[in-house]
Amino acid sequence: MTDLTVIDDPDDPRVAPFRLNERGLANRLQRRDDSGDGLFMAEGDLVVERALDAGCVPTLALVDAARPPAVAERLATMTEVYAGGDRMRAAVTQLGMPYSVVALFERPARATVASLTATTSRLILAEAVDNPLNIGSIVRNALAMGWHGLVIDATSVDPLARRAMRVSMGHALHLPYARSRDLLDTVRSLMAEGWQVCALTPAHDALALDEVPPAEKVALLVGSERAGLSAEAMEAATHRVTIPMHFGVDSLNVASATAVACWQLRPR
Repeated sequence: MTDLTVIDDPDDPRVAPFRLNERGLANRLQRRDDSGDGLFMAEGDLVVERALDAGCVPTLALVDAARPPAVAERLATMTEVYAGGDRMRAAVTQLGMPYSVVALFERPARATVASLTATTSRLILAEAVDNPLNIGSIVRNALAMGWHGLVIDATSVDPLARRAMRVSMGHALHLPYARSRDLLDTVRSLMAEGWQVCALTPAHDALALDEVPPAEKVALLVGSERAGLSAEAMEAATHRVTIPMHFGVDSLNVASATAVACWQLRPR
């Protein structure tokens, strides 16, 4: 194992970058930059491995001094790797149970809406999905069901946010995503290009999911956990689509609903 620099003091300035919050890792302007700017944090050996496999560039890493994971060797060829005990790493990363490795990476360039719509046939569009657990789950669901990309609006959470990355198990780095400055305009443009846009809603008068006609290009439009999709988004879509519920349940969590819809509308 490569010799590691062991640090015992959580206030050591060399590990201060691991204390950065989301805004410290990437401010609003950096998160809106398609060319890639700022940092993101990968937590856990699997997520770090997936970040490296995606070609992301590490800038700093912190590992378990007693049981450094195998990926530490790979990281040490690319950046500085510090090591510490459980208490130090928990204090620095603000996680009660610290991971065996956390690493900071340069944020990669991301796709544009135009490039996604030109090269894919299955897209998820997210309006005001501001919970990182939901975005992380949506990303994982999309890849598992064979979908090709994600488009988020300005009010949806960043898929590279720490919690979203943990929930997606690092898959956010393997599902192309873009940020739309005007999601309604994106919906209208997709429809003009021949896409079928399906807006998910719990409304009883919407088209049942299993009655959606087949289409070559499908975009699934989902909204926030609390308010759902805006009336404007509903009106702009090709179909308002619902998943029929039983036993008095009114709706599913947005990530669960997305998984069901992605399976039903998956590319065949």
